[in-house]
Amino acid sequence: MSDLPTPQDATETALFSECWDAVLSYADLCTSGALTAHQLATEAFTLGMREVRAAGTLPARGPGRRAGRLPMIAELLTAVRTTAAGWEADGQGHRLDPELRLWLNSEQAARYTGPPLRRPVALRGLRDMQEADASLLWLAEVEALPLPVVGRRLGLDPATVAEELDQVRSLFRDRCHRAHLDTPLDPHCRSYARLLDAVTRSPAAETPGDLSRHLATCVRCAEAAACLRLHGGGLPAALAGGIVGWGGLAYLERRRRATEVRLGTGGPPAADGADPKEPAARARVLRNGLLAAAVLLSALALGVSMMPFDGSGDAGAAARDDRQPVADPAGPRTTARTPAASPSSSAKRSASGSPSTTPSAPATKAEAGRKNPGPEPQGTSSAAPGRTTAPAASCRVAYHLDSQWAVGFQATVTVTTDKALTGWQVAWNFRDGQQAGQMWDATVHQNGSRVTATAADYNRSVPAHGSLSFGFIASWQGENRPPYGFTLNGAACATG
Repeated sequence: MSDLPTPQDATETALFSECWDAVLSYADLCTSGALTAHQLATEAFTLGMREVRAAGTLPARGPGRRAGRLPMIAELLTAVRTTAAGWEADGQGHRLDPELRLWLNSEQAARYTGPPLRRPVALRGLRDMQEADASLLWLAEVEALPLPVVGRRLGLDPATVAEELDQVRSLFRDRCHRAHLDTPLDPHCRSYARLLDAVTRSPAAETPGDLSRHLATCVRCAEAAACLRLHGGGLPAALAGGIVGWGGLAYLERRRRATEVRLGTGGPPAADGADPKEPAARARVLRNGLLAAAVLLSALALGVSMMPFDGSGDAGAAARDDRQPVADPAGPRTTARTPAASPSSSAKRSASGSPSTTPSAPATKAEAGRKNPGPEPQGTSSAAPGRTTAPAASCRVAYHLDSQWAVGFQATVTVTTDKALTGWQVAWNFRDGQQAGQMWDATVHQNGSRVTATAADYNRSVPAHGSLSFGFIASWQGENRPPYGFTLNGAACATG
């Protein structure tokens, strides 16, 4: 960071160490390479610090803080967006992410710099708070820092920081409600303002159908609803999207993962507030789990080596069952395709095709033991050995529905791979016509019900027995069942 501005005092030095990682993380989302990301982050950090110094004072850490400015990290992230817009205007847009360039030239981007009363509700609500309150909300909700760490940074009593956070959430809600009412709304939107306030106050309140349909088509009212609804876990996304703008949700996910990594790898207790014994305990659990998995795989391999692969019906059924796509829930249709794809079953039919051919005694005994020598139905005892001893899936997928609303949802996909990867594509099928939209930590492509997520430049490499993860937002109508048919680089993955 030698090309960054020089800290003027100890306060600025602390701010640099707190904010640089966040700025670089967002700059990396906005660009197409690590070097370009560092250049954008450096330029934005310099711009942001210059504006903070020009404003007169740095963020205070005690009582008596003034209003009118965003938390320090949020201010610097805004500087990243402003710098990126300057690159686009100066003919350097090719250095930016293509989707960001489209956004910068859209009406959505204009809202962040246009008339104040038309800017996002979250942005106006956060600016209307005392800076210390806004910083507490940002650090806890968006940066996902543990409350003891937030309390130390802001000079708050650790015993009361949780209670203060609840009060700040309510204060933010009130500020956003007032900002929404101050927005120049058309009569249709204004008629829903009082109802929207009432519905979002209680977690037990049901959203009327007409209001739900209105929120599905009105961006401003939907933004207000996300800020007013403090229950349900949607506040971090409302803050990140309303303040950062493009890539806000992807930034939010990155910061949560960064915090989890810091807490799970044994960083200094003064930096993360974690018990110094906890990382070692987690490491022991991980090592023990890997050792148990290795012993189990060795036992399975030994069992495979001792099984008699003599071409009998059980072996053929196992081979057929192993080729059954784990993704497709339609049993009869898949079973009908399986024999044609099974080499062992094709060989058996060609060997017994002539009426004059006399099968050997072992084969006759094996065939006599079953009514139908064709494909075995899933779940029979003859197929069970095939599932146990045949090569297991080398990847496992965990699909988590993070949140869901009237017309959309947010989900996270985590894939654990037994093999080291230098690039990856994860694909799956939606069951109910869902359409994937924004995705972070991967690029998305959808063809019909089939969705493919491709690794970003920064997370292409995954070690053996490591995990990759990405999140996305999608739309749904009628029903939103979990997807199926997960594959990693074309190979079927187990789910669970």
